[in-house]
Amino acid sequence: MGKGAQGEANGSVDVSRPLKEFTWDEVREKTTKECRWLVIDGEVYNITSWARRHPGGTKVIGHYAGQDATDAFKAFHNDLNFVKKYMKAIHIGTLKETQKEVKPIEEDFRQLRQTAEKMGLFKPSVLFFTLSMLHILFLDWAAWAVMYYFGTGWVPYLLSLIFITTVEGQSSWLQHDFGHLSASKYTWLDHGLHYFFMGFMKGASPAWWNHMHYQHHAKPNVMDKDPDVRLDALFVVGEHMPVEVAKNRKKSMPYNWQNYYFFLLGPPLLFPVYFQIMLFKFIYSRKAYLDLLMVIIFFIKFFYLFVPLLGVGGSLIYYFSFRCLESHWFTWVAQSNHIPMEINHDEGLPWLQLQLQATCNVSKSVFNDWFTGHLNFQIEHHLFPTMPRHNLYKIAPLVKSLCEKHNVSYVVKPLSTAFADIVRSLKHSGELWYSTYQAFHASSS
Repeated sequence: MGKGAQGEANGSVDVSRPLKEFTWDEVREKTTKECRWLVIDGEVYNITSWARRHPGGTKVIGHYAGQDATDAFKAFHNDLNFVKKYMKAIHIGTLKETQKEVKPIEEDFRQLRQTAEKMGLFKPSVLFFTLSMLHILFLDWAAWAVMYYFGTGWVPYLLSLIFITTVEGQSSWLQHDFGHLSASKYTWLDHGLHYFFMGFMKGASPAWWNHMHYQHHAKPNVMDKDPDVRLDALFVVGEHMPVEVAKNRKKSMPYNWQNYYFFLLGPPLLFPVYFQIMLFKFIYSRKAYLDLLMVIIFFIKFFYLFVPLLGVGGSLIYYFSFRCLESHWFTWVAQSNHIPMEINHDEGLPWLQLQLQATCNVSKSVFNDWFTGHLNFQIEHHLFPTMPRHNLYKIAPLVKSLCEKHNVSYVVKPLSTAFADIVRSLKHSGELWYSTYQAFHASSS
């Protein structure tokens, strides 16, 4: 093996040598941790070593190893010229001219993105995000003040609980904006406000959120890549997971009952239990000390304000009460857009098809916009994750038109239907698991 080949294999690239031409067959072979390549705009990049230093995380870029990452790359990065400076060292070649063909659906989507840029839809509104922050901060104060000034009877207590649940729910949507770098022209400001609202206001880890959420956006509803569908410890979802689990496991959860126990193990426990365990495990394993500091400050603030009013035991009950309520809010909204949709292994689909098969929208209204943090426009958000949420509805008609042109399903539901479809989907997947389990294990016994 020559020096050039050795360098490509271990991820160190000799930028002085001439660039090579590669075929897609060669690129598709490079998907292991020892050697990973991907393609952006017809150019081949060796991300083997760079993936460990990638600001978005190792996994999110690794999920595109052996594939065309052009549209994912553009979707996640606001300043492409800045990012491309760091790509020169890992640029190892180009696809052969005969293999640079762009599919019509990809070309049309890229033109749509250019149209959105010309329309100014990636420019955030300072007024919108300022008002969003102020209404959260006011309700955060009100949650404490209503019991401080009016006592801890049932009426002020319940009002306080409603206020702080709203604070946590709306902070979830706002930190989501900052995490996607969609709320400000300045990356440093987005990062800083992300830490404030995710860490100080919610007591969670921004780095953990980035690690999980960017993977979800890169490969939504893709088994083994999207952590949001890594649910088979408790639930099976979609058409493929139930069959695979039924064939590979003799002992498992009674998934045929999952549409019932979802109400006990899903929304009530996601935030108070599962997320708490996951985020502290992440902080410990990644030595995320800044995130730990923000979480500690959150709890210091919380107990300082509420222990004098409710006592230690009462404060803990109050804490887990709003965490449980917040968990219901988040789970029903977040899962309504994805769980009822297609869930499968990675098929290397074009960006538009990948996102549309995994997402659906909820009809627009003033309440739905506020209640979901504009994630009722989940399709548009997944296609353009750095687009400020207040502009998503403006691009929706053009997205729908493009989907009709390429025969891609564009699904919009009422909010109640979207919620009900979660349970219907779980029921269907559970029954599919049960029938497959019975048939497979009966024949093998």
